[in-house]
Amino acid sequence: MSATITDSQADDTANAESAPHPYRWVVLFGVWLMYFSFGLCIASMAPMVTEIAADLQADPGGMGAVLGAWQLIYIAAALPLGALMDRTGVALGLMLSAVVMAGSLALRGAAGSEAFLFFAVAVFGLGGPMVSIGAPKLIALWFQGASRGMAMGIYMTGPALGGIAVLWLVQRSLLPAVGSWREVLWVMAGFVLVSGLVWLAISRHPEARARDGSVEGLSKAGSLKALAELSRLRTVQIVLLMSIGIFMLNHGLTNWLPEILRDKGMDPVAASDWASIPTIVGVFGALLIPRFATPRRRVPIMLGLFVAVLVATLLLHLMPGIGLATGLILQGIARSSMMTVAILLLMEAPGVPSERAGMAAGMFFTVAEVGGVLGPLSIGLVAGATGGFAMPLWMLSLVALLLLGLLGWLRVMERRAQPV
Repeated sequence: MSATITDSQADDTANAESAPHPYRWVVLFGVWLMYFSFGLCIASMAPMVTEIAADLQADPGGMGAVLGAWQLIYIAAALPLGALMDRTGVALGLMLSAVVMAGSLALRGAAGSEAFLFFAVAVFGLGGPMVSIGAPKLIALWFQGASRGMAMGIYMTGPALGGIAVLWLVQRSLLPAVGSWREVLWVMAGFVLVSGLVWLAISRHPEARARDGSVEGLSKAGSLKALAELSRLRTVQIVLLMSIGIFMLNHGLTNWLPEILRDKGMDPVAASDWASIPTIVGVFGALLIPRFATPRRRVPIMLGLFVAVLVATLLLHLMPGIGLATGLILQGIARSSMMTVAILLLMEAPGVPSERAGMAAGMFFTVAEVGGVLGPLSIGLVAGATGGFAMPLWMLSLVALLLLGLLGWLRVMERRAQPV
């Protein structure tokens, strides 16, 4: 495996300038800002589920379907968008994603029915893939070797901080100030659009334009043959299966955690504050964990993350106290880095060349968002059918156990691939 990684890093150097350019940190900030907006959009309605449901007369199952609507579109859009960005570059794609995300938020604020809100949230599925696929593609162009994991860890704090901003500000400041959940979403839409303009300015730098243009002409990466070659790799198959469970846990808890805590008797502000604990912890985890996830350490680190999320789902059954707080901390540790480490496993797997990074990322997010749909939807349906969140939490514990099994399978395949 070490020889393969060295070859991949050599290819990366050929695709980008041999000497690191200082402007890469400005590009990283732009990517971080777009991912901040991405996280803000995902978490935008979580602190206001009760208010939105009451206004639109939606039940928990209906709200679960709404919260998972964008992942349905994402699944269909991620792979073709990943192949397209391999050929044309990602700068324009990220700008377009900002427009789409802002439009989704604005439409949510205008929703007069559950069906229209479902449509408005689904629109986000056309913008989200361009961020989550474009970000690792840009990092592959600007960062190599150990600095790549560090850069991914830095930009992955973006969605975490976007979620923190929503949880801290909505119930405490924004909602009281503007008076309606609709106006809150319109304020967020304006912020996302401004973020897109900032990225546009960053991407017009000559060095940024040159590197983004360096991926043009990679039409083979978008071919069905290339897709089939990647799909046949056993390591890729296992990581893709793992991605479903990871996203089911992440998206399910991100969207429903404030309601789970309100169901324990917390008021809206307290529930939002407690729900921000995993996100705050996740910021530090995203900065620290991926940089230690070297090829030899990735499987042991992922083992620790999966154990942490398993214990977290068990502790979330408890009432407010030290046990529940511990569960939220463990959830934050796991949530912050499971996806990042999985993407590193995929992008640097044997047989995945650097010029197909966009397609590999597209495959990852296409499959992973199946879990992104199932997480919010299944929690809402099971909670509505059982009258509480106990059964949904047991369901998530089972998902964590399945992830541990898949990781064991991955380790077996790695050992078989090692030369004797």
